[in-house]
Amino acid sequence: MKTFYVYMMTNRSRVVLYIGITNGLERRTWYHRFGNAKSFTKIYKVDRLVYYERFNDARSAITREKELKGWRREKKNELVRAFNPKWKDLGQELFGPGSGEVTGRRCD
Repeated sequence: MKTFYVYMMTNRSRVVLYIGITNGLERRTWYHRFGNAKSFTKIYKVDRLVYYERFNDARSAITREKELKGWRREKKNELVRAFNPKWKDLGQELFGPGSGEVTGRRCD
């Protein structure tokens, strides 16, 4: 069974908040940091993973992604603060040296 992730990334100043969906959170986080120089996230330096949710099926993940994208910015900020109060880069913790499988919030 595949795992899908809905995630939010931001830049250093937290001005931009990007919401996406993937079936490989580590790979996708890496791509946002080091990938295509012409991409939105590269242009706006969106390189910090601040929030994610796990799903067992793509349909649920897509529904959640659309829901989050429809929220006002302050509601998104509140969600991130509840999950990650200091807005620290979770990618560093999850995928740094010695990191294994992604663990965290599962939404079924």
